Amino acid sequence: MSYKILRLPSVKARIKLSRSTIYLLISKGQFPSPISLGERAVGWLEEDIENWIAEKVKASRTSN
Repeated sequence: MSYKILRLPSVKARIKLSRSTIYLLISKGQFPSPISLGERAVGWLEEDIENWIAEKVKASRTSN
């Protein structure tokens, strides 16, 4: 199985939220947690980010 890992700048560009907002959502359990890539590096699985976006789209479509 192959995974694509996105670093923070790519995640920010994809979802259009700031670093502080992303980490706030993580602390609230409303955004996927990053995975550790080393002592000082984290990343997110692209699939997790795509699923989060899909959930947001679905929620916005059903709430109207």
